[in-house]
Amino acid sequence: MAAQSLRRGILNQHVLLEAAALAGFAGGLLGLAIGREGYPTAPFFAVAVLVSTYHLFSEWLSLIVKTRSSQAVKRLLDLRPDTARVVRDGSETEAPVESIAAGDLVRIRPGEWIPVDGTVTGGRSSVDLSIVTGEPMPLERGPGDAVVGGSMNTTGTLLVRVTAVGENSFLQRVAREVEDARALKPGILHLVDRVLRVYAPLVISVALLAVLGWSLGAYLLAGEPDLERAVFAGLSVLVMGYPCAVGISAPLSIVRGAGEAAEHGILMRTGEAFQGYRLVTKIVLDKTGTLTEGRPSLHEIVPSGAAEAELLAIAAAAEAASEHPLARAIVEAAFERGITPPEVESFEAVPGRGVVARIAGMETLAGNPRFLAERGVALGALQERIEALEREAHTVIAVARDGRALGLLAFGDRLRADAREAVAALREAGLAPILVTGDNERAARAIAARVGIDTIHAAVLPGGKAEIVRRLQAHARVAMVGDGINDAPALMQADVGIAMGNGTDIALDAADIIVLNSRLTALALARDISRASYRKMLQNVTLAFLFNGIGVPLAATGLLYPVWAMAAMATSVTAIFVNSLRGRASLFFDAILSVGRPVPAPSPEGSAV
Repeated sequence: MAAQSLRRGILNQHVLLEAAALAGFAGGLLGLAIGREGYPTAPFFAVAVLVSTYHLFSEWLSLIVKTRSSQAVKRLLDLRPDTARVVRDGSETEAPVESIAAGDLVRIRPGEWIPVDGTVTGGRSSVDLSIVTGEPMPLERGPGDAVVGGSMNTTGTLLVRVTAVGENSFLQRVAREVEDARALKPGILHLVDRVLRVYAPLVISVALLAVLGWSLGAYLLAGEPDLERAVFAGLSVLVMGYPCAVGISAPLSIVRGAGEAAEHGILMRTGEAFQGYRLVTKIVLDKTGTLTEGRPSLHEIVPSGAAEAELLAIAAAAEAASEHPLARAIVEAAFERGITPPEVESFEAVPGRGVVARIAGMETLAGNPRFLAERGVALGALQERIEALEREAHTVIAVARDGRALGLLAFGDRLRADAREAVAALREAGLAPILVTGDNERAARAIAARVGIDTIHAAVLPGGKAEIVRRLQAHARVAMVGDGINDAPALMQADVGIAMGNGTDIALDAADIIVLNSRLTALALARDISRASYRKMLQNVTLAFLFNGIGVPLAATGLLYPVWAMAAMATSVTAIFVNSLRGRASLFFDAILSVGRPVPAPSPEGSAV
């Protein structure tokens, strides 16, 4: 490492380490060569050996602690079965999981681990996701629902269409995120790197000055150079100046924080997750899929100019090609009632507003009432009913054909059970919650009142969320919480982006923090972990530089024997370890005990990642 650094013209901690070790070794060899009585041959060799040994020991300890952070993920990856039942051309065959591709059909029987990520196309069952998300209760899964490899199918047989395998699977992505957490670099680490670029040349300069000072100074004062003390002083400076403690101080804090977060189903993906989240003062919350469960269902049909069945059939046909959650809810409601939608001749989606379709030669509109009004559709007597439904926190879809209103569909989406508690916890932590939604203002205010949010932005178009975040950033640090494709730009724009684990791949990739179990209470917990990790990081870096700042000048005086300098360095590293693992000693001891042992597979009652 030192040779590579020198070839690049860089003086860093590796150069200091090897300079100290080589100086000690050279001093020992010189003692053997001259054979002078009283020459400290053994102490020179001792310093060379101790410096190298302690460096390797500290690196080993760091590796042990880091290893612990990925053991939970390894347990999850071990849960996946080696084979799966693949259904092709009506026949079922058992095939290795590695041979399965996206689009294949897989049958999973009761009591089996789900081998792949996919969407249920047939059957219903309770799926135990506790191993993956920490949710204690099994969740019902049926046609259209997503399942994750590594979860347990408990009661019924499922037919699953594979959506992701191998490196693209949910568990593999989680594993990569935990591994990447080891290499996170918050801003303070970049500052430490810049300091070390100056620090290493400074220590080497002080070591050379110490050698020259004791050589020339003793010669000028006593008429004879004190070479032994000069060499010892220079060697002590190199030993004391080696920033081993600095090198491990911040990574240990990050590993501890990432491990603690993972135990609660939270993935800290970037340096901003540790450094930036603690500074956030405003947190923007998306409504659908974040504050609510993201599974809207049809609550009421208000016909006007068409029968209920006809209204629902036309709406289902118009929305069949849309990926919007409300569109899926309309189609599901139609099929549940045994209604077959008519054929669609053309389809156009108007983002954030609705759809335009041609059915049986007639133009059909389905979307929010404002969208239909802009298209010249007179809602008339329906307007009063729209306002009443919106005040009840319903989302209203209006349907029209050839400019004539056919009726309304009212949808409801259940609030997450912990939404109100989570908002209260965010307020207590000093964060100002803000609700942003594409829904109408009356429905948005009804939801906001139920969870305790004062500030709302309603009727926001898909591209508008990022703009709202940008405006808020003019006065504060902002976090954005979302789950959908339309949230990704806002997640990227925010100082800290937080995605719920049930979100889309694009949202997950754009986020700094992922809440795997989709519990809103994890938002405040993640901030506590961020603050604690950063505080621990500052403590460690301060301790490390304090040891070096006091030790180097003391070593230069020649009063600090090299072996004592070695002991002081060992003390500084030990202090960093103790401070990093304080209150979580099991993180270290469990890791040591697990070295060389297989990782046990957990039971379905296991904890979250």
